[in-house]
Amino acid sequence: MYKTIADPADCEVRSVIRFLNANNVKQAEIHRQVVEIYGENVMTDGMVRKWVRQFNDGRTNVHDEARSGRPSVVNDGLAAKMNEKIRENRRFTIRMLCDEFPQISKTVLHENVTNRLNSHKR
Repeated sequence: MYKTIADPADCEVRSVIRFLNANNVKQAEIHRQVVEIYGENVMTDGMVRKWVRQFNDGRTNVHDEARSGRPSVVNDGLAAKMNEKIRENRRFTIRMLCDEFPQISKTVLHENVTNRLNSHKR
């Protein structure tokens, strides 16, 4: 019985896939070995096949590609306006801010207010 490794980094698992693939281990066997060591939920068979395909196509990097992500709608000007509204009415609610700034989601408003309050505690 092998010792299992909990919570591996994604790049660690991909490195193992790359290594086994370089040793001409079949995809199904790579998946079996990865699951045996890292546990049932580490990676699906389809994802192992995807990574093997990418490594066979010449990929060498085991890290995620950089992604641009979704751009933030909160800029410095908008943050200043939010701060001004909060200073005008200390008994504000997130709902009131949502009405004032409909272009910003409730979650983002809540995060910004929480960050602002936490930074003032220090």
